[in-house]
Amino acid sequence: MKLRNPLLIQAAGLLGATVIGRLIATLDIRVDFGGWGRHPTHPRDGRYIYVFWHDSMLMPTIFRSRTHILISQHSDGELIAQLVRHFRFGVVRGSSTRGGTAALLNLMRISERSHLCVTPDGPRGPRRRVQPGTVFLAAQTGLPIIPVGVGYGNAWRARSWDQFAVPKPFSQARCVVGEPIVVPAKVEMTELTHYVNLLQERMTNATAEAERWVSGLPRKTPAVVTLPLAKSA
Repeated sequence: MKLRNPLLIQAAGLLGATVIGRLIATLDIRVDFGGWGRHPTHPRDGRYIYVFWHDSMLMPTIFRSRTHILISQHSDGELIAQLVRHFRFGVVRGSSTRGGTAALLNLMRISERSHLCVTPDGPRGPRRRVQPGTVFLAAQTGLPIIPVGVGYGNAWRARSWDQFAVPKPFSQARCVVGEPIVVPAKVEMTELTHYVNLLQERMTNATAEAERWVSGLPRKTPAVVTLPLAKSA
Protein backbone atom coordinates (compact mmCIF):
# COMPACT_ATOMS: atom_id res chain seq x y z
CA MET A 1 0.00 0.00 0.00
CA LYS A 2 1.38 3.37 -1.03
CA LEU A 3 1.21 6.31 1.37
CA ARG A 4 -0.67 9.31 0.02
CA ASN A 5 -1.40 11.39 3.11
CA PRO A 6 1.31 14.09 3.55
CA LEU A 7 1.27 13.79 7.35
CA LEU A 8 1.68 10.02 7.18
CA ILE A 9 4.52 10.43 4.69
CA GLN A 10 6.28 12.89 7.02
CA ALA A 11 5.83 10.55 9.98
CA ALA A 12 7.10 7.57 7.98
CA GLY A 13 10.10 9.62 6.85
CA LEU A 14 11.01 10.52 10.43
CA LEU A 15 10.56 6.94 11.63
CA GLY A 16 12.58 5.57 8.74
CA ALA A 17 15.40 8.05 9.29
CA THR A 18 15.54 7.17 12.99
CA VAL A 19 15.75 3.44 12.30
CA ILE A 20 18.33 3.85 9.53
CA GLY A 21 20.44 6.22 11.62
CA ARG A 22 20.58 3.75 14.49
CA LEU A 23 21.32 0.89 12.12
CA ILE A 24 24.16 2.73 10.36
CA ALA A 25 25.66 3.64 13.76
CA THR A 26 26.17 -0.07 14.50
CA LEU A 27 28.14 -0.78 11.31
CA ASP A 28 31.89 -1.17 10.95
CA ILE A 29 32.37 1.21 8.02
CA ARG A 30 35.75 1.68 6.33
CA VAL A 31 36.66 3.66 3.24
CA ASP A 32 39.56 3.35 0.84
CA PHE A 33 40.08 6.77 -0.71
CA GLY A 34 42.47 5.32 -3.27
CA GLY A 35 44.91 8.19 -2.99
CA TRP A 36 42.42 10.61 -4.58
CA GLY A 37 42.02 12.68 -1.42
CA ARG A 38 39.67 12.35 1.50
CA HIS A 39 35.96 12.70 0.69
CA PRO A 40 33.61 14.34 1.01
CA THR A 41 35.45 17.63 1.16
CA HIS A 42 33.93 20.86 2.41
CA PRO A 43 32.16 22.42 -0.61
CA ARG A 44 34.31 25.54 -0.37
CA ASP A 45 37.40 23.36 -0.94
CA GLY A 46 35.97 21.64 -4.00
CA ARG A 47 32.63 20.26 -5.11
CA TYR A 48 31.93 16.88 -6.68
CA ILE A 49 29.25 14.58 -8.02
CA TYR A 50 29.29 11.50 -5.79
CA VAL A 51 27.95 8.41 -7.53
CA PHE A 52 26.53 5.31 -5.81
CA TRP A 53 24.61 2.41 -7.28
CA HIS A 54 20.88 2.47 -6.52
CA ASP A 55 21.14 -0.66 -4.35
CA SER A 56 23.60 1.06 -1.97
CA MET A 57 21.65 4.30 -1.45
CA LEU A 58 21.93 3.98 2.35
CA MET A 59 25.67 4.68 2.34
CA PRO A 60 25.48 8.40 1.45
CA THR A 61 23.53 8.95 4.69
CA ILE A 62 26.86 8.97 6.54
CA PHE A 63 27.94 12.12 4.67
CA ARG A 64 28.18 15.19 6.87
CA SER A 65 29.06 17.70 4.18
CA ARG A 66 26.59 19.88 2.28
CA THR A 67 25.13 17.60 -0.39
CA HIS A 68 22.04 17.60 -2.58
CA ILE A 69 20.62 14.32 -3.83
CA LEU A 70 18.53 13.74 -6.94
CA ILE A 71 15.30 11.86 -6.18
CA SER A 72 12.75 10.83 -8.77
CA GLN A 73 9.23 12.19 -8.98
CA HIS A 74 7.73 8.72 -8.94
CA SER A 75 5.17 7.75 -6.31
CA ASP A 76 7.67 6.61 -3.70
CA GLY A 77 9.91 9.63 -4.19
CA GLU A 78 8.25 11.87 -1.61
CA LEU A 79 8.77 9.33 1.17
CA ILE A 80 12.45 9.00 0.23
CA ALA A 81 12.76 12.78 0.06
CA GLN A 82 11.29 13.16 3.55
CA LEU A 83 13.65 10.50 4.85
CA VAL A 84 16.89 11.93 3.44
CA ARG A 85 16.08 15.45 4.63
CA HIS A 86 16.47 14.14 8.19
CA PHE A 87 20.09 13.36 7.28
CA ARG A 88 20.56 17.02 6.28
CA PHE A 89 20.57 16.33 2.56
CA GLY A 90 19.16 18.85 0.16
CA VAL A 91 16.68 17.33 -2.28
CA VAL A 92 16.15 17.94 -5.99
CA ARG A 93 13.19 16.13 -7.55
CA GLY A 94 13.28 14.77 -11.08
CA SER A 95 14.65 12.05 -13.33
CA SER A 96 15.23 11.22 -16.96
CA THR A 97 11.55 10.35 -17.33
CA ARG A 98 9.83 13.04 -15.23
CA GLY A 99 10.89 16.59 -14.45
CA GLY A 100 14.32 16.11 -16.01
CA THR A 101 14.85 19.59 -17.46
CA ALA A 102 13.81 21.44 -14.30
CA ALA A 103 15.92 19.09 -12.18
CA LEU A 104 18.99 19.69 -14.35
CA LEU A 105 18.61 23.46 -14.06
CA ASN A 106 18.23 23.19 -10.28
CA LEU A 107 21.26 20.93 -9.99
CA MET A 108 23.37 23.32 -12.08
CA ARG A 109 22.41 26.20 -9.79
CA ILE A 110 22.95 24.22 -6.59
CA SER A 111 26.31 22.85 -7.78
CA GLU A 112 27.82 26.29 -7.24
CA ARG A 113 27.62 25.77 -3.46
CA SER A 114 26.99 22.09 -2.79
CA HIS A 115 28.09 18.57 -3.66
CA LEU A 116 25.68 16.48 -5.70
CA CYS A 117 24.83 12.82 -5.19
CA VAL A 118 23.22 10.66 -7.88
CA THR A 119 22.50 7.02 -8.67
CA PRO A 120 23.49 6.51 -12.32
CA ASP A 121 21.31 3.40 -12.71
CA GLY A 122 18.16 4.93 -11.23
CA PRO A 123 15.29 5.33 -10.97
CA ARG A 124 14.33 2.16 -12.84
CA GLY A 125 17.51 0.45 -13.99
CA PRO A 126 18.85 -1.70 -15.49
CA ARG A 127 20.67 -2.58 -12.28
CA ARG A 128 24.24 -1.29 -12.08
CA ARG A 129 24.21 0.06 -15.62
CA VAL A 130 25.26 3.69 -16.03
CA GLN A 131 22.82 5.92 -17.89
CA PRO A 132 24.06 9.05 -19.78
CA GLY A 133 22.38 11.56 -17.44
CA THR A 134 25.19 11.57 -14.87
CA VAL A 135 27.83 12.28 -17.51
CA PHE A 136 25.70 15.03 -19.05
CA LEU A 137 25.24 16.57 -15.59
CA ALA A 138 29.01 16.57 -15.05
CA ALA A 139 29.54 18.33 -18.37
CA GLN A 140 26.96 21.00 -17.55
CA THR A 141 28.13 21.69 -13.99
CA GLY A 142 31.88 21.23 -14.45
CA LEU A 143 32.02 19.04 -11.33
CA PRO A 144 34.26 15.95 -11.35
CA ILE A 145 32.50 12.61 -10.88
CA ILE A 146 33.60 10.55 -7.87
CA PRO A 147 32.59 6.88 -8.32
CA VAL A 148 32.03 5.05 -5.01
CA GLY A 149 31.73 1.27 -4.80
CA VAL A 150 30.07 -0.30 -1.75
CA GLY A 151 30.30 -3.81 -0.34
CA TYR A 152 28.29 -5.20 2.59
CA GLY A 153 29.44 -8.14 4.67
CA ASN A 154 25.89 -9.19 5.51
CA ALA A 155 22.73 -7.58 4.18
CA TRP A 156 19.08 -8.11 3.41
CA ARG A 157 18.20 -7.70 -0.28
CA ALA A 158 14.85 -6.55 -1.62
CA ARG A 159 13.13 -8.41 -4.44
CA SER A 160 13.16 -5.29 -6.57
CA TRP A 161 14.92 -4.44 -9.84
CA ASP A 162 17.90 -2.95 -7.94
CA GLN A 163 18.09 -5.64 -5.22
CA PHE A 164 18.18 -2.79 -2.69
CA ALA A 165 20.48 -3.68 0.19
CA VAL A 166 19.95 -3.08 3.90
CA PRO A 167 23.05 -4.06 5.90
CA LYS A 168 22.37 -6.16 8.97
CA PRO A 169 23.17 -4.63 12.39
CA PHE A 170 26.82 -4.80 13.52
CA SER A 171 27.99 -6.04 10.12
CA GLN A 172 30.79 -4.63 7.97
CA ALA A 173 30.51 -2.12 5.15
CA ARG A 174 33.37 -1.16 2.86
CA CYS A 175 33.55 1.73 0.39
CA VAL A 176 36.13 2.17 -2.37
CA VAL A 177 36.52 5.59 -3.99
CA GLY A 178 37.45 5.37 -7.65
CA GLU A 179 39.52 7.73 -9.76
CA PRO A 180 37.68 11.01 -10.44
CA ILE A 181 36.31 11.62 -13.93
CA VAL A 182 36.32 15.10 -15.45
CA VAL A 183 33.94 15.54 -18.39
CA PRO A 184 34.65 18.42 -20.79
CA ALA A 185 32.05 21.18 -20.79
CA LYS A 186 31.58 20.96 -24.55
CA VAL A 187 31.54 17.19 -24.81
CA GLU A 188 30.24 15.98 -28.16
CA MET A 189 27.49 13.40 -28.32
CA THR A 190 29.96 11.02 -29.95
CA GLU A 191 32.23 11.43 -26.90
CA LEU A 192 29.41 10.96 -24.41
CA THR A 193 29.47 7.19 -24.85
CA HIS A 194 33.18 7.14 -24.00
CA TYR A 195 32.58 8.81 -20.64
CA VAL A 196 29.55 6.65 -19.90
CA ASN A 197 31.68 3.56 -20.52
CA LEU A 198 34.50 5.02 -18.42
CA LEU A 199 32.16 5.66 -15.49
CA GLN A 200 30.69 2.18 -15.90
CA GLU A 201 34.19 0.68 -15.75
CA ARG A 202 35.25 2.62 -12.67
CA MET A 203 31.97 1.99 -10.82
CA THR A 204 32.20 -1.72 -11.62
CA ASN A 205 35.83 -1.91 -10.51
CA ALA A 206 35.24 0.09 -7.31
CA THR A 207 32.25 -2.09 -6.40
CA ALA A 208 34.16 -5.29 -7.09
CA GLU A 209 37.05 -4.07 -4.93
CA ALA A 210 34.68 -3.14 -2.08
CA GLU A 211 32.97 -6.53 -2.26
CA ARG A 212 36.29 -8.39 -2.30
CA TRP A 213 37.53 -6.29 0.63
CA VAL A 214 34.50 -6.96 2.80
CA SER A 215 34.64 -10.67 1.91
CA GLY A 216 38.28 -10.90 3.03
CA LEU A 217 39.48 -11.85 -0.46
CA PRO A 218 42.78 -10.55 -1.88
CA ARG A 219 42.29 -7.20 -3.56
CA LYS A 220 43.63 -6.29 -6.96
CA THR A 221 44.58 -2.87 -5.57
CA PRO A 222 45.80 -2.72 -1.94
CA ALA A 223 43.97 -0.24 0.25
CA VAL A 224 45.65 3.17 0.45
CA VAL A 225 43.60 4.72 3.24
CA THR A 226 41.04 2.88 5.33
CA LEU A 227 39.19 5.44 7.41
CA PRO A 228 35.59 6.35 8.17
CA LEU A 229 34.11 8.82 5.70
CA ALA A 230 34.94 12.44 6.44
CA LYS A 231 32.30 14.20 8.53
CA SER A 232 32.99 17.83 7.74
CA ALA A 233 30.19 20.30 8.27
